[in-house]
Amino acid sequence: MGHEAARKQSGPVITELLSYRLHRVANAFERGAALLFRKEFDVSLGEWRALALIASGAATTTNRIARLAGIDPAQMSRIITKLAERGYLTRSSGPRNSAPLSLTAEGMRTYEGLIAAARARNDAFFAALTEDEIVHLDSALEKLAKVAISMERAVQAAVAEEAAGQARAAGVPAPRTGGRKRGARAGS
Repeated sequence: MGHEAARKQSGPVITELLSYRLHRVANAFERGAALLFRKEFDVSLGEWRALALIASGAATTTNRIARLAGIDPAQMSRIITKLAERGYLTRSSGPRNSAPLSLTAEGMRTYEGLIAAARARNDAFFAALTEDEIVHLDSALEKLAKVAISMERAVQAAVAEEAAGQARAAGVPAPRTGGRKRGARAGS
């Protein structure tokens, strides 16, 4: 059997997988943004995300910013500390990772420069597409996100069920992973 026939029979190689291709594009987007933001504003991609989430009002605590940015909370805590040391944000009183954050005037000026650069990059990406392609891309990304989230949740549920089964077999009560407490009624 030839190489091409073997490949068709066994399925796509990694470079043909949709997840791989999307990952490569996302990485190229991120590398370009990271280089530009570091060169023009001396800000890392994580710092940009934190500034943008605070400025937009989408998140005002380290924990929430970390969650929305997809960055480990400990790493985001270091990013927030660095931004505060540089005078870009202030932290109100409260527990460190849940204390409300706000941008300083310098932080807002930096954010405004960053968002203008991000919008220019976004416009350049969209300029490569027709209006129909933009509509189709948006629709496809929404569909793919729903499928990816559904698949992730299915794997999480399977892992939790497997852990619960192992705990039962070992005679150990399995930890509760959400839902109602035992004995609680719906709506109570």
